[in-house]
Amino acid sequence: MIFFYSTLRKPDFQRETNEWTPEKVCELIKSFINGELIPAVILWRSKGGYNFVIDGSHRVSSLIAWINNDYGDGPISKLAFDGLIPEEQIEIANKTRKLIEKEIGNYSDFQLAIKYPEKVRNDIVVNAKNLGAIAVQLQWVEGDADVAEASFFKINQQAAKIDPTELKLIQSRKKANGIASRAIIKGGKGHQYWSKFNQENITNIVKLSDEINKVFFLPKLRNPVKTLDLPIGGKGYSSQSPLLIFEYVNLVNKNNANITKDDLDGSYTFEALKRSRKIAYLINANHISSLGLHPAVYFYSKTGRHKTASFFAITDFVMELETKSKLKDFIKIREKFEDILIDYDFAVQQILRHYRGSTNALPHIKNFYLSLMDELLRNKNDKELSVKNVLGKEEFKFVKISESDDILITSSNFSDETKSSVFITEALNNALRCKICNARIHTNSISFDHKQRKEDGGIGEADNAQLTHPYCNSAIKN
Repeated sequence: MIFFYSTLRKPDFQRETNEWTPEKVCELIKSFINGELIPAVILWRSKGGYNFVIDGSHRVSSLIAWINNDYGDGPISKLAFDGLIPEEQIEIANKTRKLIEKEIGNYSDFQLAIKYPEKVRNDIVVNAKNLGAIAVQLQWVEGDADVAEASFFKINQQAAKIDPTELKLIQSRKKANGIASRAIIKGGKGHQYWSKFNQENITNIVKLSDEINKVFFLPKLRNPVKTLDLPIGGKGYSSQSPLLIFEYVNLVNKNNANITKDDLDGSYTFEALKRSRKIAYLINANHISSLGLHPAVYFYSKTGRHKTASFFAITDFVMELETKSKLKDFIKIREKFEDILIDYDFAVQQILRHYRGSTNALPHIKNFYLSLMDELLRNKNDKELSVKNVLGKEEFKFVKISESDDILITSSNFSDETKSSVFITEALNNALRCKICNARIHTNSISFDHKQRKEDGGIGEADNAQLTHPYCNSAIKN
């Protein structure tokens, strides 16, 4: 068995094996121990003697995790992540281990049961005696690597189809956008899809991807929401985060044809990451260029749900402001603009529903933002008149101001959504504000400004300090 295990590999066109919940992992192991039917694992053997898992990687990974007592935080995982395992990964690993210890028992207990049955639970003793007679059914794909890849896509486009964006990510695994996305989501750690590049590019890719990952996913998102210190990208350790990052990389590099080319030396990936970091910094970071857009205002609903469509629309909106040198105009109306985003959150949701999904709705949501900005500039920050004029446009006439998105509540207990809503509403009303533009300040994007400039004799005392956004401090005041 040890010889077969040592030859197992996951092909680079496989999905990430991190989508299963602790409960699903536990259920799979329990089914295996009980001798219940488990779908066959499909393998392909390479000329080099390695056995690649074409279908069933989650099943195989679950069993291997149980045997090694490594659910993402053990010795094997620490080696893969250079000892720097993400906090969320450790939390989920511990949750999985405790669940399996309770429901099944550790694999080491099963080993112990054979020699010292009196030292373990009776159910483990019974199951341990049967374990040697249980097997996982295998099927083999015959042919070369192209046949193996074609088999994977055929299998995964049937019963449980791959999400179209996930499919693009897999198909882009050798291209700059795919490599950059995988690097960002892993923070430059774990399996290095960029390991064949020259050392300089490897170093740059690891550095940039780690920086972008931190901008997107720190501080950690926890529910219910009890802090305004929210990450701009939502939960970093979820099945949706790789797709969010992949779409982001494509969006911010949409004028760069190199991102869809096979990257042979890492230079195209480095290009994609530089642009990705630049826009990430512009959105929210402690870099001097940062607008410091508050996530609770721009990217989350009042119930604490991350709004993917708003995230992409705002990203595109900010890029247009940067390209057309309109960032300073935005600062002039930013306070009222943000008030509208909070008070008229339902408008974006209606636009999203009207155009039936993010892909079709994104340009219209961006136009909604651009129209709001133009009207606020034209009407000297008159919020009510500006909203009325925008919603009077043919493109947005379907938006109903009276529509309520409130959820019918029947339980006497407060849900996470209700708790988050109460906190976010209260906290936004009392949030710190930039002393230059008067918009809300986020913890990831704070600059300390001299009221009286240093060149004018201002000194570093508390009475001469004020909190601002980095961009307001560097580009507006100066």
